[in-house]
This record gives sequence, structure tokens and C-alpha cells, in this order.
Amino acid sequence: MNDFDIYYGSPSGGYPTVLENSFDWGLILSLIFFALAIFLFIFFLRKILRKLAGRKSYFDHAIYLVRMPKEKPHQEEKELTVERIHEEIAKGEAIFSAIGGLRAQKGLRAWFFGRNDHFSFEIVSRDGLINFYVCAPRNAAAYLEQQVLAQYPDAVMEEVGDYNIFSARGEIWAGSLATKRSFVFPLRTYKKMEVDPLNSIVNTVSKLRPEENLAIQYLVRSARPSWHGKVRDIIGNIKKGKSIKDALKVGTFHKIIELLGVIARAAAPGKKKEEKPFETREKLSAMEEEIVKHIEEKNSKAGLDLNLRIVVSARDKGSARSRLEDMVSAFNQFNYYEYGNIFSNKASTRRQTKLIRDFIFRRFDEKTGFLINSEEAASLFHLPEEWTETPNILWLTAKNAPAPANVPTEGLILGHNIFRGMKKEIKIKRDDRRRHTYIIGKSGVGKSALIASMAIQDILNGEGVGIIDPHGDLIADILPRIPAERAEDVILFSPADIERPLALNLLEYDERYPEQKTFVINEMIKIFDKLYDLKQTGGPIFEQYMRNAMLLAMNNPESGSTLMEIPKILADANFRRMKLDLCADPTVVDFWRQEAEKAGGEAALANVVPYVTSKLTSFISNDMMRPIIGQQNSSFNLREVMDKSKIILINLPKGQVGEMNAYLLGMILVGKILVAALSRTDLSKEKRKDFYLYIDEFQNFTTDSICSILSEARKYNLNLIMAHQYLGQLVKNQDTSVRDAVFGNAGTWLCFKVGSEDAKTIVKEFEPVFNEYDLINIEKYTAYVKLMIDNAASRPFSMKTLWPLPGIPNEKMADRIRALSRLKYGRDRRVIEAEIMKRSRASAEFGTKSQEDVD
Repeated sequence: MNDFDIYYGSPSGGYPTVLENSFDWGLILSLIFFALAIFLFIFFLRKILRKLAGRKSYFDHAIYLVRMPKEKPHQEEKELTVERIHEEIAKGEAIFSAIGGLRAQKGLRAWFFGRNDHFSFEIVSRDGLINFYVCAPRNAAAYLEQQVLAQYPDAVMEEVGDYNIFSARGEIWAGSLATKRSFVFPLRTYKKMEVDPLNSIVNTVSKLRPEENLAIQYLVRSARPSWHGKVRDIIGNIKKGKSIKDALKVGTFHKIIELLGVIARAAAPGKKKEEKPFETREKLSAMEEEIVKHIEEKNSKAGLDLNLRIVVSARDKGSARSRLEDMVSAFNQFNYYEYGNIFSNKASTRRQTKLIRDFIFRRFDEKTGFLINSEEAASLFHLPEEWTETPNILWLTAKNAPAPANVPTEGLILGHNIFRGMKKEIKIKRDDRRRHTYIIGKSGVGKSALIASMAIQDILNGEGVGIIDPHGDLIADILPRIPAERAEDVILFSPADIERPLALNLLEYDERYPEQKTFVINEMIKIFDKLYDLKQTGGPIFEQYMRNAMLLAMNNPESGSTLMEIPKILADANFRRMKLDLCADPTVVDFWRQEAEKAGGEAALANVVPYVTSKLTSFISNDMMRPIIGQQNSSFNLREVMDKSKIILINLPKGQVGEMNAYLLGMILVGKILVAALSRTDLSKEKRKDFYLYIDEFQNFTTDSICSILSEARKYNLNLIMAHQYLGQLVKNQDTSVRDAVFGNAGTWLCFKVGSEDAKTIVKEFEPVFNEYDLINIEKYTAYVKLMIDNAASRPFSMKTLWPLPGIPNEKMADRIRALSRLKYGRDRRVIEAEIMKRSRASAEFGTKSQEDVD
């Protein structure tokens, strides 16, 4: 026996061979089971990791609510043609092309944890409104936002929290659409349609009942580029003569199966089985040529993997399934029965829980995914255009615009400009505020909130502030936010407080400035003209007698110079003689003695008196007004208020004070503030402190003097913030002087929602950025702003007002400030009434004494 026999075994079979003993089948089976166990472990680990990664990615994404304008600014009227529809939908195709052009994630990490580079486009009907959302991983959110806004520059993308379509009492049913045939076959796209395919989808969604909600979720990601090569191979085989059925096999797994078959036949002994060749033909049929053409068209564009889910929440399962079937039917318009692909619902009853969870967490399910190109994706989802007539789509009501780059970084905060996800603080400098601020907008749109925000900031900054509030709510918001260190500065003028009223002498003036007397008298004439339209009810006679009566009363303040004395001068001869004896103005004395008394005597005066006193009676006989206007000395000095940066809050709610009383007091105070400002000419420019006067519904508290305030008061650091509702309030008897003064002098404009007539006029200030449609439909608490920046008007932009208001409200402090102001500036009503009676008796005694002297 040689070495060969010893090692390999004897041919005679006397000894066992080493080769036979070398195969340890137990070890091999153990290795196989071990490998299988490792495979199963990796498989389940991969499944768990993908699930955890999917949940984590849910919290690491950005959701945007996208709104489109129903009417686009400056858009020319165009005929709605098929070409125009295709042109607009192609914008959506550009977005999906950009996504399809991204590099698909690959590698070990992507294999283990799954890809997380998918984007979600969603149509959601919730609470009766149809919303359009886009969602992206946080690291790709900016990219998606840029792509959407590049194609739809008029759209507004607002990052929001996730929505909820589910109801605690409702039932849920979900579906998952996929194509029946191979991915190479195309769906019918918008280019093969004459109408917008979105119309059919949103119309179906709009038919939901109020308690029903629905969401259509399109999860897309870039497809691996190898799909283009597979399609080219299929097309090549078809053109070589293979049938479409056989070409599809060659194009997918047939090459691998064929290779395995070759190996198996080579290893197997015996006669080889003849292989049946593919069916070939010399020429394609017309339909096959058309199919090949459509396959080539699909392959020419970017590819995307798609999950298409539909979830319905309804009151019962039957209704939910019915709504889902209706929605699935709406997608039949994309079926390309002759030359392409068709949709089918792949969801089953047992897969409902998984499908709904995948919907909630926006997980991409590769098992239900299918491949489409960018053209097909744009056909399935794109943003609505103006021709989409479904009524309950959440449209963008008005356009947004960015703030200019040179917006100040210092000064008072007005609000925030939010544009394309960027939030910018809007401030206004002190010097630009001296050009005055004009606010216009309908009731309830946020004007008062803006005024409160500005005023509170001024108070916190230690500025001098005056607020005229015709409703009471504004001061109620401001008062609790006044800090304790400024409590001593507050003057609360509230006529409704009848127990300790503050005094406001309408005829009071500073004797150091004699010119103030003429201004006060002229202002009173204008006020009564505005209150009563004197051209119709009094004319020049009223003005003549009223003017001279006020001059006579004011000439000797010690004997009484309030509005209470005017009727007495006209009707009480004894009192008038007393005032004339004390009067040092010969012109006034001559009027009463030479003209009024001698021309017609007391009988003639008796005819004139009712014209004048009838305009005063409603004030001097009013129990609320008499203690206020009947005091000889006002409770506060407005010049001192301005120079010492105090806070005066003028609370004039018409429901408590009375409309006429509120207007009279408001106009008087505005006039007196202007007089105080003009008197600051004795101070150098550097010593004049800024005083900010806020007037809500300012048209009720201004006369023609507003023109002077707007043009002159800036020089004396009186800065106006004026707010009202509509332009018609500034025009009286076709006199547009007040409106013209506002338009010509207001530096900063803030326009909230206005009516259509006002929009036609105001739009000239905001063009070309905004149009009439924008001014009419701007959202609540949003304003269009034309900001004064370094004495130059900026390009208009949109702004959200501040909310909540600055400062921390403290109602206890507000109560203390009210009490302090009452004690410091108010007086007991009984003391005031006694003083008025004392003055009245003094004049009567003088009259009696004078009569005795005559006798």
C-alpha cells in the first residue's frame, strides 16, 4: 500500500477514506442554523431600528401650511386655456424634479435605519376647510421652502404644528393607492388632460360632511438612478423584437433566474432540457409603438418613489369607507388603460393599524411604494390656482412682503415682519416718530392692540404719554402694565367718576401767553361748529355773541371764567354789568354797551340768547359735566405734563360719559395739548422733551386745528399717533382739509383691513407692492406698513403686531394708581358744587348792590 492509498483510501475499499470522514454534516448544519439565526437577528434588529428611526424622524421635521392667493397682484386678465393650465401646473413639476434630482440615500446606515430623505405633500380637509401642507426633514426644510417659493413666489409658507383629523367619537378608515402594472408604464398626466386634475380631487374632498375629516398624503423621495437603466434595457429588448411581457422579464429578475438555471443545468447530469426562446417579431404593432413612446417619455424625467395614502375620519366605519371609495374613484382620472398604468387600493382590513401609524409618523413603506416621474407627481399634487373654484379652500387672503434691509435696529418696536420663514423685528426711531404715525383699519382688526403696545413701551421707557380712549378698553389694557415707579406720573381723567371729578376749565389759558386766549376762543368756536354745524343752526350771529361772551368771561378770571358763566353773561344783565365793570378790554366793553345793549336792548338780546345757550345747556345742566367744567382752575397743567414727561390717560367711553360730552371734552383736551406744545417756544430745541399723544377714533376729537398740529407740532416735539376706521370720517360737507393734512404730513402709515372704497384711495400709498385686493383682505392683527426711516418713506411691507402686550399686568397696582390719581387730582363733588353756588350767589349780590346804587 502506497502513500496514495493510505491518504485517499484503498480502491479495494478495505479502509475508510479521509475524504469521507472530512465532511462533518453536524457542523455544517450548525453553521447554517447559526447563519440563519444571525440573519433573523439582523432582520428583526433592522426592523426595530427602522421603526424607532421613523418615530424619531417624526419629531425632527418641519410642517408648513401653504396658502396661495386667490387673486394674484397685478395679474393681467388672461383667458383660461389648456396651455395656461399646463403652464401653471408645470411649476409643481419643477419642484418634484428638484426632489428627484437629489441623491438617494444609500449605504449601511440607510440599509439599517431606512431612508429618511422623503418629503410629504398633503391635502387635508379639516373643520370644513381644505388645507395644503408640505413637510420635510428639518435639515432639508429650507431646501423645500426655497423650491416651493421659487415656483410660487406669491405663496405663503407658515411653519405650524401637526394637524389632527381624528375624533374621539369617530371611526377611521385608510387606503393605500399603488399602480397595478410595472413601474415602467406611465399614469395619465396633466399634459394629456384638458382640465386641471386637482379640481376633481378637491371637489370630492369638499363634499365631506361637517363632522368628517380627510387627508391625502403623498410621500415622495428621489428614486435610485438605476431605474433609468432598467427602462432602457426593456425598451431595447422590445425594439429588438421581444414581446412586452418577455421584455419586462428581461428587464427585472429574469437575468438572475436565467443565470441560476444555467448553473443548475451545468451541474445536473443527463440530457440538457431545451430552452424555449423568447417570442420575437419583426415589427411592433401600432399600440406597442405607442406604449414604447410613453415609456420613453416617462424615462426622460426625474424619478421618485411614492407612497400615496388616504385616511378618512367619519362618524361610523361605513361612512368612512364610503368616503374613501369616493376618493379612490377621483384618482381614476390618472388611469391610462390603453398605454399605461392604473391605480388600485392595496390596503386591507388587517393592515389598517399599520397604515394609520405610517400615516401619522409619515413613514415610507417600501412594500407599498411605487415609482413615478416628476410629471406624474405634479399631476397628482400641485398647489391650487385661481381657477380652482372649490369654495372651502384655505386661500391666502392677502399678500405678504419683506421688510426693507435698512429697518432700524433701535427704537420703539411696532411688530414683526414674517416673510418666508424669516422673522424680523420692526422698529421706528425717535426722530422718525416726530413725523407722526397714521393708523387706519376696520373695527376689530388690531388697531387698539397696536396703540396699547406702543404706549406701554413708551411708558416703560419713561416717556411723556397722552392717551385719548373713546371706548375704555385701551386704558384698561394699559393701566395694569404701568410700573410702580411711574405711579406718581399718572393722571387719570375719567368723567364717569362723579364722586371725585377732575377739573377741566374749557376757557382757561396761561396769562403769560396772551395769544393763547385767542386760540382757546377760536378752538371753542370750531368745536361748537363741529358739534352743531353752526352754519345751519347759528351762523355769524352765534359766533359773534359767543366770542364776545367768552372774551368778557376770560378778561377777569377771578370773577368767574368757565363755561358756566357764558349763559349768565348773555341772560343776566346784572352779572353782565359786573363783568363789564371789571373788563379792561375796551373792544369787548364797546360791543356789549354800544352794540348789543343799545342796538336792541335786552329785548334784542333775549332773541339771541336762545341760539347760544341752547348749545351750552346740555353741558352746564349735566350732573356729570357741571363739576368738571364748572371749576375755575383745572386739576392739571398740560404744559407741565409735557415738560415733566407725565402720563395722562383720558378715559371717554361714550356709553358712560355720553357721546356729546365725550366729543366736547376730547376736542378741548386736544386743543389744550396743542396750545401747551406751541408754548414751548420759550425752550431751546434740546430741552423740549418728546410727548406722544395717542388718539383712537381721532376724527371725533379734532377740529381744523389738526392741520396745525400735523404741520407745526413736530417742531415742538408733540408726536401724534392717530387711529380711525375709514376715510369718510375725515371729510365733512365735502371739506377734505383734515384728510389732506393727514395724507400730506403723516410720516409712517399702518394700514389694517379697510373697505373697498378706502382701498381705491389708500392703495396709491402702497403700490406697487400691494393692490386693492390685499388691502381689503389682509388678516386680523396684520398691517401693511410704510415706515419712515431716516426721514424717508420705505418700501411698503407686511407686519404682524405684537401679542401679547409688553409688560406684566398687575391689577392691584392698577387699583392703587386709580386711587392715587383720584386723591391727588380729584376733588370732592360736594365741595365743587358749593363753590359753584358761591360764585352764583356772589354775582347775584353784586347785581342787587348795583341796582341799589342806580336807585
